[in-house]
Amino acid sequence: MAILQEVLPTLTLFKKFIVFMNKKAIIIFLVLSFHFLWANAQCKYLFEFGKPKGEEGIYYVTQPVTFSSETGFGFDIENSDSVSIVTTDRVGYCTSTVPFYFSVKVPEGVYDVSVTVGNPEIESEATIKAEARRLMVFNQKIEAGSATNLHFSVSVRTPKIDSARNILLKSREENYMNWDNRITLEFSGKNVAVQAITIEPKKEYKTLFLAGNSTVTDQDCAPWASWGQMITRYFTPNIVVANYAESGESLSGFKSRGRLDKVFTQLKPGDYLFIEFGHNDQKQKGEGIGPWESFTDLLIEYITLTREKGGIPVLITPTQRRSFNDEGKIELTHGDYPAAMRKVAEEYKVTLIDLNEMTKSMYEAWGSEASKLAFVHYPENTFPGQETALEDNTHFNTFGANEVAQCVLKGICEKVPELKPYIVGFDERYSPASPSSFSDWDLVMSPRFVSKKPEGN
Repeated sequence: MAILQEVLPTLTLFKKFIVFMNKKAIIIFLVLSFHFLWANAQCKYLFEFGKPKGEEGIYYVTQPVTFSSETGFGFDIENSDSVSIVTTDRVGYCTSTVPFYFSVKVPEGVYDVSVTVGNPEIESEATIKAEARRLMVFNQKIEAGSATNLHFSVSVRTPKIDSARNILLKSREENYMNWDNRITLEFSGKNVAVQAITIEPKKEYKTLFLAGNSTVTDQDCAPWASWGQMITRYFTPNIVVANYAESGESLSGFKSRGRLDKVFTQLKPGDYLFIEFGHNDQKQKGEGIGPWESFTDLLIEYITLTREKGGIPVLITPTQRRSFNDEGKIELTHGDYPAAMRKVAEEYKVTLIDLNEMTKSMYEAWGSEASKLAFVHYPENTFPGQETALEDNTHFNTFGANEVAQCVLKGICEKVPELKPYIVGFDERYSPASPSSFSDWDLVMSPRFVSKKPEGN
């Protein structure tokens, strides 16, 4: 009652104020109030490593604290005990001789991330991955005594679709870094030195949503990788890649598990939906199922719904499997599914990136033996706990995934030219018929491994 008595005079004044204002003024007042409350609900996180300077609004990390939900930040996952916090007269930084993780508890959303790197004593380099091994910065070199600010955007998501529904995650996804309640950054590189991290909600951006299977998804653990988690480093911070692909998915499975609905809760007019399926669709059997029936119908549905939301659909034919015949040519193993996708693209005037054809040229250029270096082909005991050899002719390692990502970028430059201004670090002269050599690839491997093949082999 005491509280009510205190606020009654204010409520009375507010009532008089409302009566006095005309309808237009009330609308303006409410809009401004909403924007004020929304702005104050946004969070900006600033972290500096080393000796505190006493500035307000900055979290000073002076020791390698382990992440917990209570603190909301800290070194995370594996190797957190390997991290050192160094303070010099000039600057402080965190470093490690092995890859390490730093996490911050944040709500679902899209975030601007700025990382200041540089070792005050010696030359260093920095590679940064976000969430489930999305490559954001690749082997950035920094001169001794200088610092560089690296800037990129990260999509942080939850399974929640709306108040009544969640994405039906597969059991193995429950521990993926993509689905937890935090943003996780993985740092590696020679003499890597992270001085500061800033994370804040992003206000203006264009989203490139990915719908697909194991060749597209963010593979959570090494040595597996996909083009969807490698293409991220080739875009400016104005483009956000939101990868909803998952191993084993087909067009029907992606829809029935709620992934498509989740995409449409976030898709804005002018955003893109890149669609690559076929590997698992071709394994489905039954009446009405096939490339010219269910597959075609679902492609049309995806396209129609995307356009109704103001989005731009892009079809991508499936990557080839590494299957050579005696003449050294790739055997076509997807049946009529790529042809069905091409036909839908033509009839519905949808941009098509023919990854099926490009990867065929790429594998044949490498040849049967050299192409193994792009896939998960490793002898036993290459990784901890791996007692048998890995011989997978569908799924890529990071080298192969990066080559496929460049094929997609080639297709974007040729077929989606409006996205070209947002592409960085990619040579448009790249040709799948003249792919890169494995000997030139030197990405530090993430420390989390799993020997089990992804679903959908």
